[in-house]
Amino acid sequence: MRIRIVDAFTDRPFSGNPAGVLLLDAFPDDAWLQNVAKEVNHAETAFAHPLPEGGEADWALRWFTPVAEVAMCGHATLATAHILSSTNNHKGPVRFATRSGVLIATPQPDGSLTLDFPTAPLTPVSVPDGIAEALGAEPLGAVDTGPNVGDLLIELADEKTVLGLAPDVRVLGRYSERGIIATARAADPAAGHDYVSRCFFPNLGIDEDPVTGSAHTALAPYWSERLGSPHLTGLQASPRSGLVRTELRGDRTLLSGRAVTVIDGELLARPHDPDVMP
Repeated sequence: MRIRIVDAFTDRPFSGNPAGVLLLDAFPDDAWLQNVAKEVNHAETAFAHPLPEGGEADWALRWFTPVAEVAMCGHATLATAHILSSTNNHKGPVRFATRSGVLIATPQPDGSLTLDFPTAPLTPVSVPDGIAEALGAEPLGAVDTGPNVGDLLIELADEKTVLGLAPDVRVLGRYSERGIIATARAADPAAGHDYVSRCFFPNLGIDEDPVTGSAHTALAPYWSERLGSPHLTGLQASPRSGLVRTELRGDRTLLSGRAVTVIDGELLARPHDPDVMP
């Protein structure tokens, strides 16, 4: 069984966000899927299988962190679309049936891919007590990002503050279902990005996610309103770092980026092997 590791939202290996990708004939037992994701031990591993022709989607898609299945994942969707295109398993736009509805990935002439995701509904909330201490920085404001994303978005004073964060991630897990998006306006838009972010997801076993596509479905409407443009570029400033181009289209957000296959190997522990089950 082929397994690939793809770096997403980057054009070079060892940057962006790595995701495992497995193309299957059907989804096996959930415990096996979770074991594979735990073994891969990246932020997400994507599992996909083809669907019958004539339906609303072409492939079924699920995503697992090392500890849980998630409702939405951008970088592993980009990685899966990259594998389908680069291996000739699917040509042109691909429709994925997921827990977040049908998500579409469209190859672009420049080699990038564009994801069509639902825009996160944003609700301003009071800054929770204690979160400044957990982050190590004073928030300017807080926004709930709704059930699909499940994060608390925190705006900080400037890019330097976001880059310098060294939070207590265990404490951050108390403040939202999934985690915390810390963000600020870019110090210099001429540098090629309009805003910066970092994402911390301790509740999913991910202290800091390298590049989070789903978070940008909240970051895009948040910064588009403040910066007065539907077309923006976000820099997720993790140690691996990556760029996400966003376009706000009402209740949909387009996320664009590149991907690179770094590892192409064989998974020997197959679903029917009793020794691989817990």
